[in-house]
Amino acid sequence: MEHTKIPVIRTAPRVFTILLALFLMLFSFDVFDGHSSAREMAVGFLIHNIPSILMLVIVSAAWNREWLGAVIFPVLGLLYFLNNVNAHWSVHLAITLPLLVNGLLYLLAWLDRKKNHPMVQN
Repeated sequence: MEHTKIPVIRTAPRVFTILLALFLMLFSFDVFDGHSSAREMAVGFLIHNIPSILMLVIVSAAWNREWLGAVIFPVLGLLYFLNNVNAHWSVHLAITLPLLVNGLLYLLAWLDRKKNHPMVQN
């Protein structure tokens, strides 16, 4: 049985994306305030989790196409920044910066794949 070694550079963007999605999910728990109906809380919880669900869809689409993550995550970070220019700097530190870093991680993973597996089409 052959043991395949997966470099950290290839797994880091995927793990980082999942952790970022879980971090964003934390913000959705504010809908459980005790004053709303169960239906309102469920709908609010779903709406608040749209960014996390989107991140998980993107990570699944970019799983073997790292170039996709290298393009999408910086674009999302830039769009978030442009839509929230006047937000406190900590908002950008917590959301914009991780999106940009994630795009960089996907870029490094893509370059690593191209270097180590030049015949693999991405």
